[in-house]
Amino acid sequence: MPERVVTIGSRSGLHARPATAFVQTAAKQPVKVTIARDGRDPVDARSLLSVLALGAAHGDSVVLAAEGDGAEAALEELAVLLTRDHDAQKEG
Repeated sequence: MPERVVTIGSRSGLHARPATAFVQTAAKQPVKVTIARDGRDPVDARSLLSVLALGAAHGDSVVLAAEGDGAEAALEELAVLLTRDHDAQKEG
C-alpha cells in the first residue's frame, strides 16, 4: 500500500480551514485515503471530525496511505495540500 509521510505546513496546524480543504479533496479521489499521526490508528481522510481529532499541529508529521488505481496521484495531491501554509495565503 503506497504511503507518504507529510509535514503539516499551516502555521496553526490542521485546523478547520485546511482540514476542510483536505477532506473535500480526499472525498474527490478515486481511492480511499487514510491519515494517521504519532503511530495512532489511521482514520478516513474523508471524515472532517476524524481529521480534526488528530490534532496535527504545524511541523507535525502525518502518514497518508491509499491503495488501488490512482493511489500515488491521490497521495501526491493531498501531500501538496498539507504542506502548504494556508495561513500565509490568508495574509497575502
